[in-house]
Amino acid sequence: MAILTNIADIFANSGWAVIFTQEGGWKYAVMLLIACVLLYLAIAKQFEPLLLLPIGFGMLMANLPLDGLIHMDIFINETQHINWQLLGEVGGMADYIYLGVKLGIYPPLIFLGIGTMTDFEPLIARPSSLLLGAAAQLGIFFTFIGARLLGFTGPEAASIGIIGGADGPTAIFTTTQLAPHLLGSVAVAAYCYMALVPVIQPPIMKALTTEKERQIVMDTPRKVSQREKILFPVIVTVIVSLTLPDAAILVGCLMLGNLMKECGVVERIKKTAGNELMNIITIFLGFSVGCTTNAETFLNLRTVEIIVLGVVAFGVGTAGGVLLGKLMCFLTHGKINPLIGSAGVSAVPMAARVSQKVGQEYNPRNYLLMHAMGPNVAGVIGSAVAAGILINMFS
Repeated sequence: MAILTNIADIFANSGWAVIFTQEGGWKYAVMLLIACVLLYLAIAKQFEPLLLLPIGFGMLMANLPLDGLIHMDIFINETQHINWQLLGEVGGMADYIYLGVKLGIYPPLIFLGIGTMTDFEPLIARPSSLLLGAAAQLGIFFTFIGARLLGFTGPEAASIGIIGGADGPTAIFTTTQLAPHLLGSVAVAAYCYMALVPVIQPPIMKALTTEKERQIVMDTPRKVSQREKILFPVIVTVIVSLTLPDAAILVGCLMLGNLMKECGVVERIKKTAGNELMNIITIFLGFSVGCTTNAETFLNLRTVEIIVLGVVAFGVGTAGGVLLGKLMCFLTHGKINPLIGSAGVSAVPMAARVSQKVGQEYNPRNYLLMHAMGPNVAGVIGSAVAAGILINMFS
C-alpha cells in the first residue's frame, strides 16, 4: 500500500495530473499538439526550419505543466519595462535569453547577417524596384486598419499589420516594442506564412496578370560599379536614420552587413556575422519566442483573428506589388514583367524565387530571379521603414 501511495503522490505532483485532472488541463495538451505540428512542418516539410524548429521546441517546453520555464510577468507588467528585481529572484536561462528579444537586440543582429548575404546590385541597377517594394507594404497598413476595426488597440493592430511585411525579425522587433503580450501569436503567424509564400502568392499573381504579361522577358539590367555598391548602404543609412530614427537600428544593421560584403576588406567578420553569429542569434531568438506561447496567451479568439489577419496581410501585400508592376508594365510599354512585383514582400530570397517559378511556367526561357531580387531587397528596407513609422506612431 505504501508503494501505491508513493506512486499516487508522484502522479499528483506531476504535470500529467495537471493535464488529466485539473480544469483547463486540456489546453496544455492542445498547445503540445500545436508545438508538434510546428516541429513536423520544420522537419518533414522544411518550412522555415531554422526558426520554426526552435520556436516549436520552445513552445513544447513552455507548455509542459509545472515546468516554469519562462516567467513573462518579468517582462509584461504595469509598472516597468522589465522587472529586474523579479528577474534576479526567479529568472532562469529562458528568461535571460529572452532579454535579447525584449531589449530589441536579436532582430537587428539578424538583419546584420542578412545584409552580408544579400546582393543589392539588382536594386541599385533598377531604382524603380523601390516603388515595387513600397507597394508591397500595402498589406501592412490595410491589415492595420482591419485589426483596428476588429477592436485591437493601435499598438496591437500595428504589431499584427507588420506580419504583412513577410519579415520575421521586423515583426518580432515591432511587437516587442508595442504589444509584447502578442509576441507568440504574431511570431508563429509571421514565420508560418513566410514558409507558405510559395503557396499563397502564385494564385494571386495569376489572378491579377494576363498570360501575355507573365511571358514578358525583361532586359538585362545595367552593370553596377563597386563604388556604387559601397556608397549605397551608407547613403540609405543616412537618409532612413535622419527621416525615421525608429527604423535606424534595423536598416543600419542591414546596411552594415551589406557594406561588409561589398567593401572586401573585412572578410573574416563578414563570415562571422553571416554564419556563426547569425546562427547563434537564430537559436536564441526562436527558442525564447517559442517559450512565450503558453496556453493562457495563445489559445484564444484573438490568436485566431491574428492568424486570419496575417494571411490577409500577405495577400494584400502581394496584390499591391503585382498591381503596381502592371502599372509600370503599361507605362514602360511592356518592359516590366508584373510578376516581379510580388517579390516586394521581404521574404528573401523565397519571394523572388516564386516570381521566377511562375514566370517560367508560361515562358521556359524567362529568367526573372535577378529582376525580382530588386523588389525583394526593397521589400526588406520597406518593411523596416514601415516598422519605424508604426513604432513612431504608437510607442
